[in-house]
Amino acid sequence: MRPTFLLKVGLFYKLFPNYNFYNKLVFYNSVFLTSNIPIHIVIKNGFNRENCKISKMKNPFSLLLSAILFLVAFSAFAPADNTFRSLKKRQAKKSFHLVNGTNPYYIIVSKRDYELKVFDEEGWYATYPIVFGSKDLGDKMREGDKRTPTGSFKVIMKKINNKWGQELLLDYPNEESYRRFKERKTKGLIPANARIGNGIAIHATRKEEEWTIDNFYNWTDGCVSVKYSEMSDLYSYIPVGTPVTIQP
Repeated sequence: MRPTFLLKVGLFYKLFPNYNFYNKLVFYNSVFLTSNIPIHIVIKNGFNRENCKISKMKNPFSLLLSAILFLVAFSAFAPADNTFRSLKKRQAKKSFHLVNGTNPYYIIVSKRDYELKVFDEEGWYATYPIVFGSKDLGDKMREGDKRTPTGSFKVIMKKINNKWGQELLLDYPNEESYRRFKERKTKGLIPANARIGNGIAIHATRKEEEWTIDNFYNWTDGCVSVKYSEMSDLYSYIPVGTPVTIQP
């Protein structure tokens, strides 16, 4: 059972908190227990054991009417293609090579679209679904705010992390990052003792947590997170020095 099902049911319950159909659905054992989504995420989205209690229907017509209303509302939240978010690539795949000694790749990260796109000398090459740190997609202000920085960066190191494996470390903070940071301190937008932070990277989810990407669940400390099963592909051909632009 897909985790998105429970999230959508939770969203429906938030929109219609007084709708008694949830107390009449007999799907706790068949749906809730078979989902691999963590309990705290389900509860956060308005769906819990209390909402799943089974009660007797007053009459068959009530059950039929409730089912119709539920299906109509649920269809509004279902994705058109009913699929998980996944990597998309240009059909003509090629191996990495330097063009006159120059790296042909550059990366554009869109916070608005939750996508990381790779381009080369021929144009668009690949798109990876991603998530970030904070739900606030604004520019990183200081260390600890969990926001993902906006701006122009580059890959300065490829390494293996003991938590999520392959990682592309970015040069945050760079000169522009420090300029913005000092300006915000001067304006009083951040505390005088705030620190700028570091360690921003493009890295994978943990192996068992790819559902965070499918459900747009931001969980990092400010990094850009790719699916565990797709990070090895990105890591295999992106060299150190690759430009990375993170857009709002």
